Amino acid sequence: MDVYHVTDEAETFTCNAFLAVGDTVTLVDAGAYEGVVDVIRRHVDDLDAVVLTHQHSDHVAQLESVVEAFDPDVYAYGDHPARTHALEDGDSVRIGDEEFDVVYTPGHADDHVSFVSETTLFSGDVVVHDDGAFDYGSFGRTDMAGQSRERLIESIRDLLERMPSGDEGSESAGVEHMYAGHGEVFHGDVRDVVETALERAERREPKYPETE
Repeated sequence: MDVYHVTDEAETFTCNAFLAVGDTVTLVDAGAYEGVVDVIRRHVDDLDAVVLTHQHSDHVAQLESVVEAFDPDVYAYGDHPARTHALEDGDSVRIGDEEFDVVYTPGHADDHVSFVSETTLFSGDVVVHDDGAFDYGSFGRTDMAGQSRERLIESIRDLLERMPSGDEGSESAGVEHMYAGHGEVFHGDVRDVVETALERAERREPKYPETE
């Protein structure tokens, strides 16, 4: 499965939106980059589906433009006028060439879900590899109205429980690719990154001390 970062050229604030090309050509989050439709068309002629990790504006601002251009199915946990399929915890959704487990991961956003397969994690904002606060294992901010550090911690624990471990003797090497809503793409031991993020979140220290 080929995955392309289609908001990488943005000069204004947006999430990372990823195009997974395979049996089901899928966009994970639509982002806020006005050129996202043009970038998608560089790679594919058609788009089968959009799956949303959550509906903060930096993740959905261009959803209407994407739907108008490609008329894809739209999968989301929270209600949205463009949604065609409601997601629930424990559902399965196909992204590219793989089946992904839908894991409900609120705390940063009430409607947040993450998508995990045998090899890959689309984590949205619940966990990221690096950002302006931490390198190698960071987590979504919880200092704004409606957010909860305690619920985010519970969500990260749930995510770890649902991730294939790749234990010795298993045919799976575990999750090796992490595509988060912000920061850099990570390839390697994703479980270790998520465990590091959990340890940091559990300290209950402000992520951004100057604003919290």
